[in-house]
Amino acid sequence: MVNLEGRSVVLIVEDEPSYQDALNIGLTVEGFIVVAAGTIAQAHELMMSTKPDLVLLDVMLPDGSGIDFCREIYDTSRIPVIMVSARSSEVDVVLGLEIGAADYVTKPYRLRELVARMRAVLRRPAANAEEEVITFGDLRIDFVRRTVSRQGREIELSRKEFDLLALFASRLGQVVTRETCLDTLWWGLELSDTRTLDTHVKRLRQKVEEDPANPRHLLTIRGVGFRLDA
Repeated sequence: MVNLEGRSVVLIVEDEPSYQDALNIGLTVEGFIVVAAGTIAQAHELMMSTKPDLVLLDVMLPDGSGIDFCREIYDTSRIPVIMVSARSSEVDVVLGLEIGAADYVTKPYRLRELVARMRAVLRRPAANAEEEVITFGDLRIDFVRRTVSRQGREIELSRKEFDLLALFASRLGQVVTRETCLDTLWWGLELSDTRTLDTHVKRLRQKVEEDPANPRHLLTIRGVGFRLDA
């Protein structure tokens, strides 16, 4: 949901007053409409009343786990979540991304980098405003429920896998360059290191293609990128 003024609404879920105040001021200056909660209970109320476009979520909160709340948001809505935490180990980051976070930012952070990551997440085509469901071949993609199914059977995808498929589906029949994939879904990843992208494409093929070794839909355009064909 984008506010009528053309500005995105961001919900900050952060119990540390200094971080909450700094984000409130900084993001407002950057053009966002900011609402803030110090607890998960308050966040629930604000999500119902404001319908934010993006949630910035701390991991450690006084009335529960940010990880659990992130999983709840992912399971019940299409609102993207960026985890913001002092926990910076690889295990913590991977866990956050696997349970549904769109990105993971560690404290302390620079506001400019955080804003760039927020805008990259908001550009993602995970929710298609014009078409909520598309079908091609025997596959069905539901952008609202964030599900993919074949002949009525749901295919389990990670958040990143669904976002990648949604990116391809938003440009059905068109080539999506590697640079576009990295810029949209892996902001900050070096263009020279595309192993993460290749791994996700490989996993996606294994799940959506009947014969991954001879794909019919998700094609590699050598030296350029990928194309999703109907």
